[in-house]
Parts: sequence; C-alpha cells; structure tokens
Amino acid sequence: MFSARAASRFLRAPSVRSFVSRSISTARPQASFLRPALIVQRPRLAAQFSTTFSPFEKLGQVDEELALKLQTEIELEKSKEYEAEYPLSVREYLETGQFEIFDKPGQEEVQLVRKFGDETIRVEFSISDLNALSNEGLTNEDLYDEQPREDDDPNALSSQSGGAQSKAAKDEGRAQAANDMDGDGYDDEPEPGFPARVNVTIEKPNSGALQIEAIAQDGMIVIDNVFYHKSAKLATAQTAEADWERRGIYAGPPFGNLDEDLQVLLERYLDERGINTALALFVPDYIDYKEQREYVQWLENVHSFVAK
Repeated sequence: MFSARAASRFLRAPSVRSFVSRSISTARPQASFLRPALIVQRPRLAAQFSTTFSPFEKLGQVDEELALKLQTEIELEKSKEYEAEYPLSVREYLETGQFEIFDKPGQEEVQLVRKFGDETIRVEFSISDLNALSNEGLTNEDLYDEQPREDDDPNALSSQSGGAQSKAAKDEGRAQAANDMDGDGYDDEPEPGFPARVNVTIEKPNSGALQIEAIAQDGMIVIDNVFYHKSAKLATAQTAEADWERRGIYAGPPFGNLDEDLQVLLERYLDERGINTALALFVPDYIDYKEQREYVQWLENVHSFVAK
C-alpha cells in the first residue's frame, strides 16, 4: 500500500498531472445536438419614412378648385369696363387741375399735393370709405334677396357655394334693378353719390398748419371741423404718438354752429385753393376707379399664391 507521502509524489509527477488535466477537461458537459440552440433576437427598428412632399404634390384638396374660381372672377371683373388707364373724368381733372397725385399700388390712401404761393396744400382720401359703405349699407332684406326662393328657376341659380355672388355680378344686378325701376315709370333721377371723407392740410413756413375735415359728395365739399396746429409736422406725421396728440387738440365748435358769414368766408378760402366742386366730383370717381383696380390686383395676387 502506498503511503500518503508516496501518493503525494505520484500526483505531483508531470505525466500524472497531464493525464488528470486532460481527463477533467474532457469530462465537461457538451451541448447535445437535440438541445435547441439559443437564438438571440434583436429588436426590430421602426420603419423610416420621409415627411417631405414632391413639388408636384398638392397638400390641399381645394387648391385647384379655388384657383379656377379665382381665375373666373378675374376674367369676369376684366370683362367689365375695367380700364388700366384713368377714366375720362379722372384724366381730365388731373390734366387740367393743379394737383399732383400720389397713389401707391396696394395702398388704400391717396394724396393730392399742390403749391399755392408759399403754402403747401395736401388733400388725402381713402378707398376704405367705399368698402365701409358697402358693408354698412347691406340690410337683412338685401341678404334675403340674394338667397334663392322656392319659386325660382333652379337652373338660374348661381353655382357658387353658399349663395355668394361676385362683385361684378352684384353690380350687374344693381344696374338691372335700376333699369327695371325706370321701366316701371319711376323718375329717372341721378343716384346720389357716396360720401367720401377728405382731409385737407394747408401748411405755411414757420406758421403751423390748418387741418380741415370735410366730406365730398354730390359735387359739394361739406366742412365738419377746422383744426389749427402750431407745428406743421404734427399735422402730417403718420405715427401713433402724433395721432394721439392730434386727438386732444381743440377743434373749435362744429362748423355749422359758426357765424354764417364766417362759414361762407372759410368755404371761399378753400375754394381759392382748389378745394371746390371739381375736387368733390373727382374724389368719389377716383375712389371707385382705384377700388376696382385694387380688387382685380388682389384677385390676381391670391390666385398666383394658391396656384403655385
């Protein structure tokens, strides 16, 4: 029998250690071919897609229909007596008058300027008065008149959604109504013109300025108020501060409450400076011309935006 010491030497022998090591390594359990292999599944990434659109792809569904409708309105408005140049009455006033006109396309305000001795006279008016008058003058009866009635011919109804009518169609309807009234025996009286606000400023060097608020209608200049400004700059400045300061200036009594002789002299004072009947006839005519021109340009701008 081996002793413990002999057994220890036997195990420490190199050949024995090598044999034992190989025996232990081969005894490790091996994966069986019957055991299913472990499959590591990677998480699926979400599908990526682009949010950009082709330049030929329309985002809206009404773009084409709206563009066609706008084009129809443009052609309808231009089929009327729309003039690229001034109408005869407007051209005659500008050619024979002494005022120079400043009219920036796309803006509502119009200004006439002239010199009278050492004075600078400015007359300002706006096409917004015509639009405001159209909105205020529309009554409930007018709204009901534009809606189809049960006894109307369905084939004669407008194809526009919501019963809306074009500007040209409304003008044509009003003209037809006027003709019908004439045929029914009504007096052929001229239709009264719309009132247009006119702001007149008369400046003198180192003397401040007079500012007159008036109405031009039916060939008459009707004065409402007469202001005096110590500073001509205050009278003409187009700022919020200047507008606020002008509101606090005493305007004197209403023009109609002044002494009659004083009223007459102030009217003659303005008449000598071209604030007269000719101007009162010109302003509404020019407002009507400019509003039509701006409306057609507005239609073209909107059409160009939608159609692109």
